[in-house]
Amino acid sequence: MLSGLRAYPKQAQMSRMTDAPARPSAPESHRLDGSDPPWPLRPWIMAAVCSVAGLAFHLLVDHLYEDPLAAWRSALAAAVAVGTITFVLGVELRRWHWALGFALLWGAVMGLIVWQSAGYNIHGSPVEWPFWSGMLAVLVATPLFQTRRDVAPDARFWRLWRMPYDRLHGHAWTDAVIGAAGLAFVGVTFLLVVLIGQMFKLIGIDVIERLLNDEWFGWMLAGAAFGGAVGLLRERDRLVATLQRLVMIVLAVLAPVLAVALVLFLVSLLGTGLQKLWDSGFSTAALMMAAAAFAVLLANAVIGNGREDRATNPLLRWAAPVLAVAVLPLAGIACYSMGLRIGQYGWTPERLWGVIAAAVALAYGVAGVWAVVRGRRDFDDWLRPLQQKLAIGLMLLALFLALPILDFGAISARDQLARLNSGATPAAKFDWAAMAFDFGPAGRAALRDMTRSPQKARADAARAALAAKNRWDLAGPRGPTLLKPFAERLRIVPADRAIPAEALARIEASYMCARAKACVAIWLSDDRIGVLGQQEAGEALQFDHVTRNAEGQWVQGDATSPRPARPGLDLSKARVEVETVRQRRITVDGVPETGPFD
Repeated sequence: MLSGLRAYPKQAQMSRMTDAPARPSAPESHRLDGSDPPWPLRPWIMAAVCSVAGLAFHLLVDHLYEDPLAAWRSALAAAVAVGTITFVLGVELRRWHWALGFALLWGAVMGLIVWQSAGYNIHGSPVEWPFWSGMLAVLVATPLFQTRRDVAPDARFWRLWRMPYDRLHGHAWTDAVIGAAGLAFVGVTFLLVVLIGQMFKLIGIDVIERLLNDEWFGWMLAGAAFGGAVGLLRERDRLVATLQRLVMIVLAVLAPVLAVALVLFLVSLLGTGLQKLWDSGFSTAALMMAAAAFAVLLANAVIGNGREDRATNPLLRWAAPVLAVAVLPLAGIACYSMGLRIGQYGWTPERLWGVIAAAVALAYGVAGVWAVVRGRRDFDDWLRPLQQKLAIGLMLLALFLALPILDFGAISARDQLARLNSGATPAAKFDWAAMAFDFGPAGRAALRDMTRSPQKARADAARAALAAKNRWDLAGPRGPTLLKPFAERLRIVPADRAIPAEALARIEASYMCARAKACVAIWLSDDRIGVLGQQEAGEALQFDHVTRNAEGQWVQGDATSPRPARPGLDLSKARVEVETVRQRRITVDGVPETGPFD
């Protein structure tokens, strides 16, 4: 099929963006591409799809705050969310099955990434660096897919760099504008529903307010609003194209401001040196990369989708190459800052990700300088194809890094352990919490090896780090402290009454007792236990309740029910008296340690 396209002159190929049979559009069509017929039911279909996805997402993530969410539920929730959003943003009637397959593929990939991330660290969040890397891959891949869907029906995706840049650039900006507008519409929808709910509440109908208090309804409403807004805007993408151009014009106006600021900043560094950057207390690398990202964004807003789309204002035309060139020194400073940090403190997963981000910024900086040197005022003709190749490379790199192929935790654990053994990192400053909770299985394996160390202090610290329930337990002036088993630290009052296993687990994991050297559980009623904990003798006591809720689950906190209403009570006529009552509180050695709780 592509060989047939190559037989046409270039102008004919550009006018015929797809070789699929084009169907005549209705006169009232608001579609930008004539190959896309009107789809009046799209907003309703997309609203229904996103509403069902919102309900499924809620059912998967709904759980008690105290209990960690199962890895498989996190993975399915991510797959549902990413797959649905990708499908809604990228689907067209033309080759809709391509969009479905693309969405299912990326949903499965992101689900696997989240499943791996959720089980990597103990009590770790699934939304870690690999997740964001995967999301970056999705965001870059979506306009690439949309453009490939438009220009050819075959599956030779290795020819991505031959796609028309204006179509690719237009899809990227349109997706961003439609996504942002969809999120704004969600916010407006919630405000409107709240207003309607309050109106009906005034006349005694509070069903809408009760629905808003149910999380399942909120997720379904958000999904329906987002899907409906995206579907509506896709059916009027001529209007979206105008809105996109308006956004680019507004951003382009900021280009000279940032260009002048960056020139003055870089020239000032020649006199002040880099030391003041390190003394500022702020992450120099993060700031430089943020400035570089804004420079790339604003430069693209100026050069537009093609030669005929770039800004004509001379000030803007001169600002764009300045921004493109400025990316390289900014990325260089970021790389140098990262190198200093690594030399001082060694590798961590965050620093590995930072180095990769700085390398990507360097690649964009080199591309910008190369384009300006070769093209001068027409540098954008050289920059666009380079950016298209960089986008494809960035997508592949982000996907590769998101998958569990390279173990950043193992790299960091080996480096930190080597620094400890060599004396580069003193034992008093060694990050035991990172080894236990940030470096994954390799970090905990290294801790297990250290428990057999002939150095007793190091072995005890490693055991304490392995026994800790969370990273905050290892912080503080004493560092990792090895505690006795919880059964030896807990005292129950009265002593002859056993505590259910679920309640015992909740008490052990609570902030009162997790790292306490002494812990006391006092039965207050059949469904309520008071818990006292003390980190060290002489320190303040920590107190809270562990109670059984209506579902029979033991939770931290005092689940007291509100006082019920008394029908017929008229305070203006009621008898009011002062009554002396007995209340209960907990005392330690005769001194009250809690307020009255009954």
